[in-house]
Amino acid sequence: MRAVLSKAPGGPETLVVEDVLDPTPGKGQVVIEVKAVGVNYPDTLIIEDKYQFKPERPFAPGAEIAGVVEAVGEGVKGVFKGDRVIAVPGWGGLVERIAVPAAGLIKIPDEMDFETAAALVMTYGTSYYALKDRAQLKPNEKLLVLGAAGGVGAAAVELGKAMGADVIAAASTNEKVQFALDLGADNGLIYPAGKMDKAAQKTLAGELKLASGRDGPDVVYDAVGGDYCEPALRAMDWNGRYLVVGFPAGIPALPLNLTLLKSVSVIGVFWGAAVARDPAGHAANMAELMQFWKDGKIKPRVSRTFPLERAHEAIQALGDRSAMGKIVVTVES
Repeated sequence: MRAVLSKAPGGPETLVVEDVLDPTPGKGQVVIEVKAVGVNYPDTLIIEDKYQFKPERPFAPGAEIAGVVEAVGEGVKGVFKGDRVIAVPGWGGLVERIAVPAAGLIKIPDEMDFETAAALVMTYGTSYYALKDRAQLKPNEKLLVLGAAGGVGAAAVELGKAMGADVIAAASTNEKVQFALDLGADNGLIYPAGKMDKAAQKTLAGELKLASGRDGPDVVYDAVGGDYCEPALRAMDWNGRYLVVGFPAGIPALPLNLTLLKSVSVIGVFWGAAVARDPAGHAANMAELMQFWKDGKIKPRVSRTFPLERAHEAIQALGDRSAMGKIVVTVES
């Protein structure tokens, strides 16, 4: 079978497509014929050895997949050949077939296509865990989303609206802000691209507060980091909750005096570890997300698709922050 492999640390251009042996299911495993692979920001990091996990090489990136169960291993119950399923292996998904534990599979609703299924779990799972479990977002609160047109940011916009919040979408271009407004955001703001000095940061803080209402946002969903952290923190309301989600613009130096002055809680969001620690809570969240989808409250926006042979281009498009919504690699055996 074909596989997209990382054989040495580097950017997407270092990935190669090679033939490898087909997997066989071990005890408690199934083999899935992969139909679609969601591309996520960790894919850009893991191939450069910059992610929390460093798989032994060669390995395939690709953290979430949708496909059809092709073979069932010993001891597996409740999963059958031909089932349409989602799996989140963390890596290894950019292949034609993959062996994964059966216990973590999510059944795909009959009316959901494979591309949508591959675009659902990681971004919406991360954002729902962040907003529901970590921030405990309440109806009518003000939610500011930084990076509102990216995968997790767009999911946060939709979920914030589904949870009854007033959502302010911030992004680097008018096109991206309009994309977030089309998702349902109540207000939008274009922030400067690139580095900002202290004066520019203070100006942005005022603009973020103005866009969020007189008192500023109750919750900040920060999927960007870098120089955007301090302005968003300065804009926050009393007893606000600041969600630390990702750092494509760099890891910021947080001015802790601001958290004291505003009684702000800074809350880390590590969805992958939370899934492993609380599988029952994860299953409950997934069931709620599927219901949101069935009710039409969320809808993954797959903006671009690439074939397996061009998976490196898909990862590059995500890494250079040009993508809006979700990018998916489709796999044809």
